[in-house]
Amino acid sequence: MASTQTQMKHVEVQTSAGRVRGRWRPTGESGRAASAAFLGIPFAEPPVGELRFAAPVPKAPWTGVRDALEFGPTAQRGDPGVTLIPEPSIPGESTLNVNVFTPHPGEDERLPVLVWIHGGGFFAGSPASPWYDGRAFNRDGVVTVSISYRLGFDGFGWIEDAPSNRGVRDWLLALEWVQENIAAFGGDPDRVTIAGQSAGGGAVLTLLGMPAAQHLFHRAYAISGALTDVSAERAEEFGRRLAADAGVAPTREGLSAVPEERILELQKKATTLDAKALDAMAETGLPLGPIVDGDLIPRPTRESLRAGVGAGKPLVMGATDDEFSMATADAGSALRWVPARMLLGKLGVPKDRRSAYLAANADVLAKGKARLAGRVITDRLFRTALLRLAADRGDAPTWLYRFSWPSGSFGFAEHCIDVPFFFDCLDGPAIEPLAGPHPPQALADEVHSAAVAFITDGDPGWPQPGASRTARVYDAVTTNMPRAFAAVEALL
Repeated sequence: MASTQTQMKHVEVQTSAGRVRGRWRPTGESGRAASAAFLGIPFAEPPVGELRFAAPVPKAPWTGVRDALEFGPTAQRGDPGVTLIPEPSIPGESTLNVNVFTPHPGEDERLPVLVWIHGGGFFAGSPASPWYDGRAFNRDGVVTVSISYRLGFDGFGWIEDAPSNRGVRDWLLALEWVQENIAAFGGDPDRVTIAGQSAGGGAVLTLLGMPAAQHLFHRAYAISGALTDVSAERAEEFGRRLAADAGVAPTREGLSAVPEERILELQKKATTLDAKALDAMAETGLPLGPIVDGDLIPRPTRESLRAGVGAGKPLVMGATDDEFSMATADAGSALRWVPARMLLGKLGVPKDRRSAYLAANADVLAKGKARLAGRVITDRLFRTALLRLAADRGDAPTWLYRFSWPSGSFGFAEHCIDVPFFFDCLDGPAIEPLAGPHPPQALADEVHSAAVAFITDGDPGWPQPGASRTARVYDAVTTNMPRAFAAVEALL
């Protein structure tokens, strides 16, 4: 049947709200098998007007066939300039939509499903990136879905009389859409893996620890997960301050009168990801993100994991070795005369642990104090957090990895570098600025195939960390043998 369908330009699938028309993509020069793309399928009504600061409302049924041939509008507006991933902004109001990539639309194949949640600090990012195309996963028998959600203040800002965590509620409704509809696209609603990078990885961890989400997915894969757990007090303080700056009451009526452009302008000051902000984030987290509201998110994620929430769901999580060394790359001259131990102190490393940390990271210090500063921020924001999260889960099935391959552009494994390896899209657009001119396809084969194994069978193929805190290391020469997670013991 598939060979006949590849001759067709379009293909239709019946969803719970109506029929959608997608497009077949034939085998290309890369040798990838044909698959179908259904783009911009709305799972909720447009969050505008009275619905702007409301919980998402499921999309009303439509008659006839709805074209799903182009990406839908995105919550991201303009180019925030915070990521090296190509994530285009698309204007329009119907920003709550899903994109489905499948090798067997309309067939009862029951293939495993990957649901991708994009990153961007919870204020930026787009599901319309060409890197998030599921073609390679389709080739390997995995149906892929990318979802959108409200960003920034609209999605996560505290408002006196509005439901909290509106962006989180968008994730939940999108996952409910997957449960209800993915079988029509050849997917198995009983084998859903949620995955994401950066803020998207944080979303995965939030969902893993959220009691209300447990029935919606079965495995989790967090790439450079930035866990926020914004306190209710901090969220309210931020919301009241933004409303005051806008000159309105902190209510739905007051804030609805503020143009979207003004809201974006006001929140930008609080979400600038420079080196100073990153260091502060190690202590306080992002200012906008999932709120521990005592309702939808009843307690901080780590507490939920320690209490056993999500314990039955396999989890893979990891980070690059130098997530934010780009943010400190230009600080070499300013740091030249700053003693290394003093630098560690300014970056929050306790006095009694500095010698041990410097000894464990001598190779990084040899490359300059700017690199050392970037490594400290990476360790505090990501790598120590991963070890603590793994410990919180106890005996729950958990695997760790390090992505250590140094970019051909930057000379270190920076934030976002692992994403095109995960999606096996090294032949995609805008790869060279991130990875250099010759990223190793063999490494993409390793990363991607382990992801496919996990999504399919719940095991990525390397030992769990255990007491030795070991991890799979992805570098120029990969191996299944586990190695030390990182030289972060001094910070634990």
